[in-house]
Amino acid sequence: MRIPFTKMHGCGNDYIYVDAMQHPIADPARVAIAWSDRHKGIGSDGLVLIDRSPVPEADYAMRIFNADGSEAMMCGNASRCIGKYLYEKTHPWPLPVREGNGYQETEIRLLTLSGIKTLYLRIVNGIVESVTVDMGEPVFEDESQFLAGRSQGHGTFVSMGNPHYVIFTDDVHQVAETGRKLEHHPAFPQRCNIEFACVQADGSIRTRVWERGSGITQACGTGACATAVAACLTGRAGRTSDIVMDGGTLHIEWREADRSAEGRFFQKNHVYMTGPAAFVFDGEIDVPEIINCQ
Repeated sequence: MRIPFTKMHGCGNDYIYVDAMQHPIADPARVAIAWSDRHKGIGSDGLVLIDRSPVPEADYAMRIFNADGSEAMMCGNASRCIGKYLYEKTHPWPLPVREGNGYQETEIRLLTLSGIKTLYLRIVNGIVESVTVDMGEPVFEDESQFLAGRSQGHGTFVSMGNPHYVIFTDDVHQVAETGRKLEHHPAFPQRCNIEFACVQADGSIRTRVWERGSGITQACGTGACATAVAACLTGRAGRTSDIVMDGGTLHIEWREADRSAEGRFFQKNHVYMTGPAAFVFDGEIDVPEIINCQ
């Protein structure tokens, strides 16, 4: 059985995208492991399935499987890529489009394991130029339960629908050694995404991330949001930040008050992430052959 796929990336965070509406995959965890292998497979941080929404409140649904086969709750970079994928590959486009000053904009309500996320697509000449994702409200927990991790660096826990532990340090490159240890630390029974961040002279925040289930990645959308929120909470930044990751920069805004602008309604306390999405290539792959090669 040959499956068409599209490889995409958001700031270097690369995933394999499959239209599950047309090509359902029976064992996505196993397939994610095989296809994500950068030597024997396609190579990626994981597999993303785009499907119909089972509930009327959302337009589409997403499932995401990490390179180790574990299912992720949410991925900001993958969400932006889904927006670009759907708009540029769906003809005719079924959802309303607003006219702006030299651009168009449309919205997609995307169902994830972390709830429904709204994507705002900015379109120029038929191409999705950037996507803003309403990532919802951050959730915090008492840091005292993570005191066991102080030997590895004192951090701030922020959930963006998935767990993140943000450590501010002058050495963001400790991500390989320390990130691996903290992902599996007893303080995080569900494992955790680990961010190492440093505020730069220009106010941007240099961040490297260890994603649970994938290891070091070029970027992490929820991780960028968690870093921006942690920086604000600890007095290192205001409500808006540019998060500079290995693969590119994401703009994060943690809204302090409700606001309406350009046809959008921005909700108080919600985190909004804006960044690019890009196609890499399309292809087809034989599922049984890849799995049998393991």
